[in-house]
Amino acid sequence: MVMACRVINKRRHMGLQQLSSFAGTGRTFLGPLKLSKFIIDAECHESVLISSTVRLLESLDLTSAVGQLLNEAVQAQNNTYKTGTSTLLFLIGAWSSAAEECLHLGVPISLIVSAMSEGLNSCIEEVVSLQVPVHSVFDHIDSTKTFSGLETSSVSLCPFLQIPSDTGLQKEHDLKDVASPSLTFYSLAGIPVRSTKLFRSQAEVEADKNTLQNPQSLQNSLLTGSHYGKSILIHSRHFNRTDNNQWINKPDGFLEQHGGATPSTYRCSDLVELEMGLSHGDHHSMKLVDEAVRLQYQNASMQQGSRMMPFWFDISRIFICCLPGVPESFSCVCPGFITVLSISNTTLIKELQNQPIRILLIEGDLTENYRHLGFNKATNINTVLESMRVQQDTTEELWTNYVLQVLIKFNVNLVLVQGNVSEHLTEKCIHSKRLVLGSVNSSVMQAFAEASGAVQVTYITQVNENCVGSGVSVTFWRSIPSDVIDRINVITIVIKTEGINLVTVVLTSSVTAQMQTKEDRFWTCAYRLYYALKEQKVFLGGGAVEFLCLSHLQILAKQSLSKRNHVCSGWLPNTSSWLASSLALYRSTVLKCLANGWHKYLSTLIYNTASCSSEFEASTFIQQRLQNATDSGSPSSYILNEYSKLNSGIFNSAISNKLEQIPSIYDVVIPKTEAWRRALDLVLLVLQTDSEIITGLGHRQLNSQETEGFLFL
Repeated sequence: MVMACRVINKRRHMGLQQLSSFAGTGRTFLGPLKLSKFIIDAECHESVLISSTVRLLESLDLTSAVGQLLNEAVQAQNNTYKTGTSTLLFLIGAWSSAAEECLHLGVPISLIVSAMSEGLNSCIEEVVSLQVPVHSVFDHIDSTKTFSGLETSSVSLCPFLQIPSDTGLQKEHDLKDVASPSLTFYSLAGIPVRSTKLFRSQAEVEADKNTLQNPQSLQNSLLTGSHYGKSILIHSRHFNRTDNNQWINKPDGFLEQHGGATPSTYRCSDLVELEMGLSHGDHHSMKLVDEAVRLQYQNASMQQGSRMMPFWFDISRIFICCLPGVPESFSCVCPGFITVLSISNTTLIKELQNQPIRILLIEGDLTENYRHLGFNKATNINTVLESMRVQQDTTEELWTNYVLQVLIKFNVNLVLVQGNVSEHLTEKCIHSKRLVLGSVNSSVMQAFAEASGAVQVTYITQVNENCVGSGVSVTFWRSIPSDVIDRINVITIVIKTEGINLVTVVLTSSVTAQMQTKEDRFWTCAYRLYYALKEQKVFLGGGAVEFLCLSHLQILAKQSLSKRNHVCSGWLPNTSSWLASSLALYRSTVLKCLANGWHKYLSTLIYNTASCSSEFEASTFIQQRLQNATDSGSPSSYILNEYSKLNSGIFNSAISNKLEQIPSIYDVVIPKTEAWRRALDLVLLVLQTDSEIITGLGHRQLNSQETEGFLFL
């Protein structure tokens, strides 16, 4: 698919320019208000509507080496975390431009790699101060408060990055012109503002007792470094500050702020608050996730009774059933396994729904030619039957009859197959009132094995009485209008058994082109909640951690520049003096370029949320906030203080008419930081491996045809 083209300057780093070009196509996907794109095929003129980074890259021509590396990085992030791909793609572009700028300024590649790696590691260590612990969120899950009970709000960024109305930087129409039913924001109406704390592990607290006694030497350790090319990890300077808004390190691993009327701490112990903060504006998807979590919790409660063990959200036991062409009002969450069948199976389902069902689980293929490798006969050998009886049936017919005999012998009505199923066998089973389903998810198979007592087998010849499960029911899912059924030409059934740990999320849409987007967004919300509960911590979101990274790098760059002589004399004793001198000379430049990437990220984020009419205005606003953070003496404390104003009720009222309409916004920790690492790793890989680098004209003048080319996306 051809989307656009960009002029490539052959005098500069080709690979970095290609990364920037590819990444630039996904700028509108950053932030909660994602704008969809039409991808048009230049050859057949067909178009596809996409609204995520993964689907975008699927539609682009990524046959080049750089394109392949980019696609692998994004796919790895998506396959593992299902979130963070937009951040990953944007930072790849921003930091590619930063590395290219460093090359243009004459910084050696080895120094770019070293300084950028150390800078990012320092940022990741610094933002630990913005982690919020997540504990005991299921203690009150049985209360009447649910995710669907929330009211709408218009907050999409962290509080201090909201544009006050009196700054002149905010659009008059705000979010009114871009709001849509699928991007409704919710508030914590009726939910008390909770006391929260900043989390640090007990091991970290104990390890820092001696280090924190000398914060100045700790700060210098980052500026001077201790090992060339290695990560330099420090702890935030604000932990031991003595200003009016001091954040005191407590023995229990939390951080607590003193200096106001009452101590202010950050903590999240409410499931609805956590879900709302992680939804990032997609509350329709998060509402479905909330219903799935509650169904799992109810099932666990019934199974364990009074001896309830700690509940754990099992995302592997969530199954998606997509129904394109069905109105969105039919989207819901149900226990059991919901799937679609051809409308020709209607009579069979009517027969099965009134009788007890015995189930068989096949984890391989159910076809005539699927057998153990040792039993696959050679293709050039013919077997002569000793029997004098004339056999008219084919080999497949013989096998099909054998399978039916096995099913009849053990009275099996339902067969779930993880692999492929013979079409001839399926038709024969329908005539004998037996249902066979192929391509069933492995988690679905395992759930039915646990609940029905069935044992999964690989081959039909392994079936015996002990392998067959019971207590399963098959019925129609729900009543769908006849005109809709005629249009989609399928029926929907639900298969379940008592106590099954399986939840099906039914996604519907009248617009078929939206189905993939709906499924992607659901999994994004589900995995955000899953990792937040798994890690038991989240970041203060909406751009807070990126803002801290930007401010932190700018401070490091200034300090590195001012202490150049000290760095050159004391840094890297095991390396040559010229190398140490080069590091000291260029480190400030590299850190500034790295910080510019964060600045572009925040500018685009604010612009995409319709808070500013241009990225320039957004950049101006960020500069104002950066100055405030610098003047405060501790950017991390500045961010925490801005959040604490929500609890004290003194936050700028220009942002919202009601205090309760300013909800907390959260980001998952590991997926976000891994997206940062993957972005920088890819940029540095391309930087070091691309051999087509031309830094000057040399002894001959290149013409325009040699210095410029087009990169088609």
